[in-house]
Amino acid sequence: MDATKDSNGNILKDGDSVSLIKDLKVKGTSTTLKRGTVVKNIRLTGNPAEVEGNTKQVKGLVLKTEFLKKA
Repeated sequence: MDATKDSNGNILKDGDSVSLIKDLKVKGTSTTLKRGTVVKNIRLTGNPAEVEGNTKQVKGLVLKTEFLKKA
């Protein structure tokens, strides 16, 4: 299985913190997560292009790793 990597090519592991590199609209809500928002304690999924995490606004987010950088 491929390693899960952020937009800069850094390898991500369960429990890492990441920050967003662009504003992202959250599907199914009117919430937009701003660039620089930190998502703590991520969980890897079976897909190396996605991670799960929680923010103050939204729980159970699935984020594409191309929009993240390791914090």
